[in-house]
Amino acid sequence: MSNHQRLDDGMRWRILWRLEAGHSQVEICREFSLTPSAVCNLWNNLWKQFQDTGSIERKPGQGRPRATTAIEDRYLSIKARRNRSATAFQLSRDFYAATGTRVSRVTVSKRLHETGLFTRRTAVCVPLTSTNRRVRLAWCREYRDWSMDQWATVFFIHEPRFSLNTDSRRTFIWREPGTRYLPSNAPKSAIIAEGV
Repeated sequence: MSNHQRLDDGMRWRILWRLEAGHSQVEICREFSLTPSAVCNLWNNLWKQFQDTGSIERKPGQGRPRATTAIEDRYLSIKARRNRSATAFQLSRDFYAATGTRVSRVTVSKRLHETGLFTRRTAVCVPLTSTNRRVRLAWCREYRDWSMDQWATVFFIHEPRFSLNTDSRRTFIWREPGTRYLPSNAPKSAIIAEGV
């Protein structure tokens, strides 16, 4: 057993009992496959803890308390699912307005990651459904015999994406892995284009 491996309470009691019964640290090291320093630390810490509390149960982890409760985590998840394009900063601001608890955007991201939501770029297009394919094929068949003069009267709109800044300003959304092409994760412009 390595020193980093946690000892269960039963083993801790057995080690403490053997130490108190007068067994040497070397014997205990061999029996439990521990290093002498681990047994020495156990003896010092366990005995002091037993003297203070009457128990050797492991204390709950110390550290900074969690900033949000389980209910608040669920609120963040619901808010992100309703507005998938909201940034972590916006969600943090909305969370403060709703609960009065101030959390950072990093905390918001961590809580959403725990619920399975990650920021991803939106899909460029939504896969065509069988209905979309039928409608498009019918449109192509209807206008396939048009002359060049007839097509010259049609105004095609093509809006390429470009940016003068180094930041591409791409839209990111909160979504679960493997759900890229779900309609709920598609940008509004793609949904409108598919409906035409």
